[in-house]
Amino acid sequence: MNITQKVQKSLKKRYLKEKIFKSMGFISVAVAFLFLLILISDITIKALPAFVQTQIVLQVDLNEQDLGITQQSNVDEIRQVDFRRVIRAALKKQFPQVKKRKQKKDLYSLVSVGAEYQLRDLVLENREILGTTQKVTFIADDDVDALIKGVIDRNDEESGRRVKDFKLKLIETLEKNGQIEKNFNWQFFSSGDSREPELAGIKGAVLGSLYTLLVTLLMTFPVAVAAAIYLEEFAPKNRMVDFIEININNLAAVPSIVFGLLGLAVFINFFELPRSAPIVGGIVLSLMTLPTIIIASRSAIKAVPPSLREAALGLGASKMQTVFHHVFPAALPGILTGTIIGMAQALGETAPLLMIGMVAFIVDIPQSVTDPATVLPIQVYLWADSPERGFLEKTSAAILVLIAFLITMNAIAIYLRKKFEKKW
Repeated sequence: MNITQKVQKSLKKRYLKEKIFKSMGFISVAVAFLFLLILISDITIKALPAFVQTQIVLQVDLNEQDLGITQQSNVDEIRQVDFRRVIRAALKKQFPQVKKRKQKKDLYSLVSVGAEYQLRDLVLENREILGTTQKVTFIADDDVDALIKGVIDRNDEESGRRVKDFKLKLIETLEKNGQIEKNFNWQFFSSGDSREPELAGIKGAVLGSLYTLLVTLLMTFPVAVAAAIYLEEFAPKNRMVDFIEININNLAAVPSIVFGLLGLAVFINFFELPRSAPIVGGIVLSLMTLPTIIIASRSAIKAVPPSLREAALGLGASKMQTVFHHVFPAALPGILTGTIIGMAQALGETAPLLMIGMVAFIVDIPQSVTDPATVLPIQVYLWADSPERGFLEKTSAAILVLIAFLITMNAIAIYLRKKFEKKW
């Protein structure tokens, strides 16, 4: 065998190894993409029923004499009316054959416990309906909702069904009369948390997340950028600066729950800031996110060519003018990208917020950064831990909304980088 044949044989082995390596890389990417697709598909399939709400249409008699109010009654008087009795009267009128106590319980449980508040709000918005009979659409109970959506199979044996035969007959009667409707679940986006699955929504968690991220951004961005500029452009090279840089890098690797313990000990127990409030959550997340944004900002500043600094200094600009008029604007796209990615990381955090009490069950919608609130990841945690079957679809839907938030934030980061990025 001559030298040429040996070289060709060696080349064939090298090309074969290269093909095997490329194939393994492609297979790895394909497997990762497949698992991601399975995850997203599973969450989406489970979440879709949460965006549909089952409703029951009833003829409600709003007799002023029976209610004890008139169109001139004030808000407090209307709020004191027992609208639950009115809804039960409408159900009994439609099903007069229901006499037994247990059967009445099944009848009344067709509609959600929040139906009386729906009717109350309807009267408060339009008092002219008092004294008339109105066709009103009420939210169905979660068991009825699950049956209509097919989550509960009506063909199963009664012993294995949550909805028993008598209640099933009532539901089928309403279906035949066209009194059961399925509409888009706006309540999921317009209401706060609830113990009842059919009434639970994510508005409180979404606003809590936005308030928390706002506090985090306002506290983190100026401090992180200032620290990055000082360390990269002005700080002398000595042991103290090296010590600071090492600690910044170490803080980026500290488990997030440690920051939660710090927030509990310092901001809540020592400074006595309100528990479960976005302001405390924002401060804790800003401490956690600060090292990440400092490192990203330093990398962006370091990527600016030295020739830009030298040109500015050569034309008579001071060090401060060079940094803030030339270097900082050139590094801004990278800084913004790092900041958005840091905010996306903060949005998905749960452990530090659990430590400061944002895991509490909160019904009211927060109006400011000092009001009690929760955030989307913790809302997912609370619903996933609930024994009610109706919260399964709500959990998946909340995860889908959280993923949409994260994708949006990362898409904005990519857009900013592509739009303002300069090729040196």
